[in-house]
Amino acid sequence: MTLGEDCCATAEHRAESDLHHPLILERVEKEQEENWKSIASHQLKKHCSCTPEKVKAKVLGFLPILKWLPRYQPRDWLLGDAMSGLIVGILLVPQSIAYSLLAGQDPIYGLYTSFFSSIIYALLGTSRHISVGIFGVLCLLVGQVVDRELAVAGYLTENDSDGNYSTALLSGQGNDSIAMTCDRSCYSIIVGATVTFTAGVYQVLMGVLQVGFVSVYLSDSLLSGFATGASLTILTSQLKYLLGLNIPRPQGWFTLVKTWYSLLTNLGDTNMCDLVTSVLCLLVLVPAKELNDRFKSKLKAPIPFELFVVIVATLASHFGQFNTEYGSGVAGAIPTGFMSPQLPSWSLIPNVAVDAFSIAVVGFAITVSLSEMFAKKHGYAVDANQEMYAIGFCNILPSFFRCFTTSAALTKTLVKESTGCQTQLSGLVTALVLLLVLLVIAPLFYSLQKCVLAVIIVVNLRGALRKITDVPRMWRVNRIDASIWLVTMATSALVNTELGLLVGVLVSAFCVLGRTQRAQARELGRAGTRELYEDLASYRGLRTQPGVTVFRYEAPIYYANQSLFKTSFYRKVGLDPVEERARRRKLEKKKRKQQEDAAPPERSKERGVMDKEDKTELGATKILMPNENGSASLRSVVIDCSAVLFLDTAGVNALKEVRKDYHDLGVTVLLARCNTSALDSLERGGYYPEDNARKEEGRENRMVFFTIDDAVRYIQNISAPNGVCDTNC
Repeated sequence: MTLGEDCCATAEHRAESDLHHPLILERVEKEQEENWKSIASHQLKKHCSCTPEKVKAKVLGFLPILKWLPRYQPRDWLLGDAMSGLIVGILLVPQSIAYSLLAGQDPIYGLYTSFFSSIIYALLGTSRHISVGIFGVLCLLVGQVVDRELAVAGYLTENDSDGNYSTALLSGQGNDSIAMTCDRSCYSIIVGATVTFTAGVYQVLMGVLQVGFVSVYLSDSLLSGFATGASLTILTSQLKYLLGLNIPRPQGWFTLVKTWYSLLTNLGDTNMCDLVTSVLCLLVLVPAKELNDRFKSKLKAPIPFELFVVIVATLASHFGQFNTEYGSGVAGAIPTGFMSPQLPSWSLIPNVAVDAFSIAVVGFAITVSLSEMFAKKHGYAVDANQEMYAIGFCNILPSFFRCFTTSAALTKTLVKESTGCQTQLSGLVTALVLLLVLLVIAPLFYSLQKCVLAVIIVVNLRGALRKITDVPRMWRVNRIDASIWLVTMATSALVNTELGLLVGVLVSAFCVLGRTQRAQARELGRAGTRELYEDLASYRGLRTQPGVTVFRYEAPIYYANQSLFKTSFYRKVGLDPVEERARRRKLEKKKRKQQEDAAPPERSKERGVMDKEDKTELGATKILMPNENGSASLRSVVIDCSAVLFLDTAGVNALKEVRKDYHDLGVTVLLARCNTSALDSLERGGYYPEDNARKEEGRENRMVFFTIDDAVRYIQNISAPNGVCDTNC
């Protein structure tokens, strides 16, 4: 053995003895997955078995009132619940009458809706604080469906008919279940109740299927933009009542533009009595609401200015005979008591099924969002699926009593919380206040002008409309969320309310997808002597390891971004395999040409044999040729997979292609900090070589590195530059 060979052998022995051994963790063996038959059998036994404990748990889970009512503390809670229920009931009286106008219904049906929903949610709801009842956005959606179905059925518009009692035969309109003449008001509530029933069925089915989690896909920016866009539509729809104009509600898309066009063309027909009344009510209610908001911390309960305005306006209209003398529109006769229940129109369900689904989703999302927000604030938990049941039955059962869709309402919930609400007993107190109005007081609102109701609706839109002024702040905080808000708001307001919700969901989904498409690719450096690697472009004082590049891709690698991952990887590492191969072929061709020019003619045969040998040797070499990017010193690449949440088949294949391409160029690719999900995907996808291929591709390809430093030190120990011995030994 020569001296050089002995030196190399000694170096190899010392390298083997000093070889860095990376951290090794033993995976916990997974339990063997059961087949579908055993899983189905287990689930059937679990859900179909009946024991006294299970029956009790089911009953208490479905009726939460049976849990908290036995533990009720009258001395501590009763006063707060009674006060909050009374205040909310007083506020609900004018608002229920007003929002009936928005939903295209008579005032009595708004009172019915608030009454029944307060009772049912108190029995079934899991939130202690939210107030369930009429909500402006849902009233708008219901009103749009009602107006559309009235037009389809052939009814005259409300303003072209004599009050609310225009009639139309329903035969031949696809409503065979209604075999009689029904006036406009009657058919309006039939449509509204059918929409409400269908939306409630959707919500209960969602609860049965345990899909309460869908609310997380409706972001705060999406719901806020949708509410603001719908509020602009509501504001525009109420302007005709403020001005006393007799114009129909436009149908289809671009209703905001159509409404404004109708308002401007009919501006000369403004009813001066309604206009003056609207201005006076606005001058009273807007400052009064601002005072309530400003001094809410000092007031034990908000002052019910709306109720005062309704009482004064009703008296003025009655004694001034505004309806007969000036042609001002009034609420009309409001009956007392309750009507007998009736079934929804089954033949209308196919017509309103799509509309009811969007209404169901909006109602549930708002209810769950508010219930979770107040539960977190006060330190208790709510059940999203039980909330789905509660709001579903708040729509199904009242629909038999001619009610329309309900959900939680933020304004009234804030009032309940601020006035000392502790449990849903306050909802029962609210129902008692509404019951008193239904049985005794309701007929007294006969002369109440519709423009006063429209003013109440408009004033209550202040909170949603104020969000427009927050757009610059939202843009500074997060441009993506601000963009979602703007797109959802604009679509809801300018195009179509239901379409705005769908567009908002799609835009949110595409934004999430786009973030994975534009993921950050980082080259990492080591922080001093610590085992910490961070982005070279973000922090100073980091240093790279000679011959090793550490790369991080901050997104999952899947079918949609696997090509972008490879592009980012090649760009950051500074070595593109395709360009490297092309450069090698060019150098080979140039070298062969130089040899041909320099060789004498008599050695042509030898030259041909040598060219063949050179080509074979070049194909098997692992030596990188120097290029302008300085990749000649690159021996290995470590990919930090800590930000790769998951891998699909395309992602695993992309990693395999990168490893193979670099292996052909003599560069080793190692993965570090993979989570267990990524490791399982790599194992199933065949990333790790089989036993018979390990020797060929390298032992390190099979190893799992739990830290970047382990991978870097390991590859530095087993690799010598360009695969040669250190001649300085």
